[in-house]
Amino acid sequence: QVQLQESGPGLVKPSQTLSLTCTVSGGLITDNLYYWSWLRQSPGKGLEWIGSQSSGGSSYYSPSLKSRTSISRDTLKNQFTLQLSSVTPDDTAVYYCANTPGTSVAINYRGQGMQVTVSS
Repeated sequence: QVQLQESGPGLVKPSQTLSLTCTVSGGLITDNLYYWSWLRQSPGKGLEWIGSQSSGGSSYYSPSLKSRTSISRDTLKNQFTLQLSSVTPDDTAVYYCANTPGTSVAINYRGQGMQVTVSS
């Protein structure tokens, strides 16, 4: 079974870049196992899709976040990384990495989630 674990700083200052890493076990990110994705949930809001990367390395981003988002991967470490630039307090949320069937909020497997707070 695929397992995912998020890691990174839990506090980021406004205007800085949020960077989170997801470590995958039980499957290779290069296998044809759908997509490797990032999602988030802000207080009082529903789950939001941020972006995904296919097993072949193609990346897809939410139109509302595309200008600030980058997803990369390290195949040797079996990890993929989210970078979200120019953050504001509105980016405060629980961030999840997940294996998804497509580029949406539908999830096959996900990590436990990581609280990230944007504050000075």
